[in-house]
Amino acid sequence: MELLPRSPAEFGSARYWDRFFRQRGHRPFEWYGAFPELCPVLRKYVRPRDKVLVVGCGNSELSEQMYDVGMCEDIVNIDVSDAVILQMQERSGSKRPKMSYLLMDMLQMDFPDAHFQVVLDKGTLDAILTDEEEATLAKVDKIFAEISRVLQVGGRYICVSLAQAHVLKKAVEYFSQEGWVVRVHQASGSGDKQQFVLPVFVYIMTKFRKIPGSAPQILEICPEEQDKPMRVESAERLVAAVKDRQHYALLCSQLSKTPCGEQVSLDLCDKESGRPRYTLHVVDSPSVKPSRDNHFAIFIIPQGRETEWLFGTEEGRRQLAASAGFRRLVTVALHREQHYEGMAGIQAELSGKVMELAPPGLPARQQVPFLSVGGDIGVRTLWHRDTSPLSGEYVVEDVKGDGTCYFRRLIFLRNRNVVQSEARLLAPTPLPGHKKRRKDKKKPSPAEPPAAIDKSYLCCEHHKAMVAGLCLLGGPDPLPGAQLSVLVVGLGGGSLPLFVHDYFSQARVAVVEIDPSMLEVATRWFGFSQGDRMRVHVSDGLDYVAKLAAEAPAQYDAIMFDVDSKDLTVGMSCPPPAFVEKPFLQEVKTILKPEGVFVLNLVCRDARLKESVLATLREVFPLLYARRIEGEVNEILFCQPSPEGRRDPAELGTRARALEGALRQPGRPWDSSYVLADMLQAVKIL
Repeated sequence: MELLPRSPAEFGSARYWDRFFRQRGHRPFEWYGAFPELCPVLRKYVRPRDKVLVVGCGNSELSEQMYDVGMCEDIVNIDVSDAVILQMQERSGSKRPKMSYLLMDMLQMDFPDAHFQVVLDKGTLDAILTDEEEATLAKVDKIFAEISRVLQVGGRYICVSLAQAHVLKKAVEYFSQEGWVVRVHQASGSGDKQQFVLPVFVYIMTKFRKIPGSAPQILEICPEEQDKPMRVESAERLVAAVKDRQHYALLCSQLSKTPCGEQVSLDLCDKESGRPRYTLHVVDSPSVKPSRDNHFAIFIIPQGRETEWLFGTEEGRRQLAASAGFRRLVTVALHREQHYEGMAGIQAELSGKVMELAPPGLPARQQVPFLSVGGDIGVRTLWHRDTSPLSGEYVVEDVKGDGTCYFRRLIFLRNRNVVQSEARLLAPTPLPGHKKRRKDKKKPSPAEPPAAIDKSYLCCEHHKAMVAGLCLLGGPDPLPGAQLSVLVVGLGGGSLPLFVHDYFSQARVAVVEIDPSMLEVATRWFGFSQGDRMRVHVSDGLDYVAKLAAEAPAQYDAIMFDVDSKDLTVGMSCPPPAFVEKPFLQEVKTILKPEGVFVLNLVCRDARLKESVLATLREVFPLLYARRIEGEVNEILFCQPSPEGRRDPAELGTRARALEGALRQPGRPWDSSYVLADMLQAVKIL
């Protein structure tokens, strides 16, 4: 039986609705949102003594249910379909004496002005506003004017809708410009979920007398899970907030029916501030053999470890899900701006929400496990937060790594999932005869770091590779005692220049850093210091190199670029594009000694751009080696001005072992996991 219209325009036709209700018979037709889902919202805005007008009532049971539960009794229902009005008069009859059904068009109602406290519309506006043609919009304007006319000041127009963007935008703009307060609720359910995947919304437009001039608009949204409304600044933001909830509903519907081929990510935001509180990734592992207990699990990533390869990359999360043995794993990252009450608190907060992401086939009342590393949520201590005009907002924080180690990190919040600089902390050494108190409730002061920096440890794999590249320098045995002149562009936390300074005892290191805030951060929080062999120049690296090329060529044995790009729209985050343009690279070559090495940290996700950069480097430097950092986008490029020093990877490994042996001196700490030969044996010659 064909019940749907041939074209959307028929939704506004009385003739269509007569035919619809005759064919459907006496079965109630609920557009969307059954009474149990709508009742919590309606009770807030409909009082027992209110006179209520229901427009476009159809044969919905909504009015009858409101009457029967005592919500209100003085209800007038109108519709353009003669068939449905007769049907409803017969159905209600003497059972509800104070409720009436009238044949009437809401475009031209017979009621006097200010006659009702509530006008209720369930799906009628959606049925009429099917497009944004001029005639349709004019018709809706007339409907809104009639609703406004029959409502008292302080009365409410309650509109139940699927909130398509053009419908919501029209309603919000019209009534907010009239000086009404506009509030949008998300209903607690969506009625027939087979028919409507999208959530149901209820607009509450409260009539106020229009104030001459430009009175501020009051626009609010009440999400499903909370009563307290959130103020939004514009109609566009309100429409966007509703759209976010619609997208989430579509996502949940999709995830409940089929496994997701690609990983899905979403943020769950704090109710008060609106800031992200949790970042979720949904990872399906179809290869995992199904069993009763391995359908679904939640994995809480310990604070501060969300940037690790296993948790911060698609491949890492895929491996994590497979090793955990669940067909669907939801990883949960915790945000640094938020406070968490331990694993139990997180579980209580998330348990309802994550079940909306459950996979198809999850048995009823199946207990879903919450997993983590070591059973806790990790440790994150924020020491410093500031804003730099050049680098934007940044934080310095300590986090607990795998095992018992703690690390200090510098994070630029414009790219919060990337660790800009990292250093391992030394465990505090107790004084002789000092007994450690079991319970010391005194917290360390944020003004002073709690532990010293381990300067012997290079946290970043690309820094290890850059240091290993120094074995390319001339001479059969490159020794740490050689008189080296090194230029480092990009300070960060200072771990790279510090390592070169401390382990190459005769090296003179010049550092160029464009952001003076970073010099302050490195000095205060990362143990960096200047001296006779270490000087920092606060300058743009482009200008500094250009000036040296003009005044003092061929003075550096090694030049290292580890400088990030501030422009996130480019597919290359390190270095900025200007640093790999041919004229500038020629200036770099000019200040490099003939037997020297130029080491570049390249982070480029754009394959075409990367190939262009490599082609330019080959034009300037005849000898080019590349070392890809496993599990990262970073690729370290070793560039030399002369092809005569070409060495194969095996020879580079031998030279790296010789350099490492010289660096490992008695009494000097050395990280045993740092093997220089491993860094260079995997290079390829480009």
